[in-house]
Amino acid sequence: MDIIAFLSEHNDILLLISAFLSLFIGSFLNVVIYRLPRMMQHEWSEECRIYLGLKPHTEPDKLNLSLPASHCPSCKKSIRPWHNIPVFSYFWLRGRCSFCHAHISLRYPLVEALTALLSMYVVWKFGISLQTISALIFTWIIICLTFIDLDHHLLPDQLTLLLLWCGLVSSLFSLFCNSFDAITGAIAGYSIFALTQWAFGRITGKIGMGQGDFKFLAAIGAYFGWQMLPLAIILSCICGITIAFTHMIIKKNFKSVPLPFGPYLAIAGWVILLWGNEIMRYYFEVI
Repeated sequence: MDIIAFLSEHNDILLLISAFLSLFIGSFLNVVIYRLPRMMQHEWSEECRIYLGLKPHTEPDKLNLSLPASHCPSCKKSIRPWHNIPVFSYFWLRGRCSFCHAHISLRYPLVEALTALLSMYVVWKFGISLQTISALIFTWIIICLTFIDLDHHLLPDQLTLLLLWCGLVSSLFSLFCNSFDAITGAIAGYSIFALTQWAFGRITGKIGMGQGDFKFLAAIGAYFGWQMLPLAIILSCICGITIAFTHMIIKKNFKSVPLPFGPYLAIAGWVILLWGNEIMRYYFEVI
């Protein structure tokens, strides 16, 4: 019996393996969430120096997704491998650095646990298939986009365009939609938000959303086809209004506060990934 057949027959083992591996994927996503915006800021800084005729830094800090090695931001000491086990090490160290005892953000184990839980559900939903691989990639990228947007109000092209291309590649195998629907969805997704932003700007003279949101919706259109775009917009708006209103009630601040729209698109996209067809089928049955 080969391993694929074995895992297909033993779903509990498959879910345990996916959870275990996804914890380490979540650890890597933490690196992306923390470092990618800083890498972009460093790149922009160097470009600005060149534009202004200033000399670039002679010895720029080596910051990428692999360098420097994981270290405590307070004491700068490298983290030992056994102190870097997802979720477990955080609670073992009681949320503090083993060297200087500085506080470690709860964000790290939360992202790892969230990645494991969502990945397990995806594997349970789609089983061992190409759909699962594509759905996992979609899930991991939108987790990064969500937390980066929450922290920096930024949706990096490196992730939104990667998501877009993954959706187009998936359409070649008709995993969630065919290529025609994917290409049409990408064009329509970008155009809808771009035209909305243009109209909003002409009327109010303000910027309603960034171009990262355009590309994010285009990526959702590429993954699931143009037919899912109305559902994506409706769900993201419902999430946005609900969370924004709840935020105002809790903070008792009813002034206009800019909130990132990326997390709401991420929620809508993940709902469509798992239940989009069922929602649309129910909608047409009711009508």
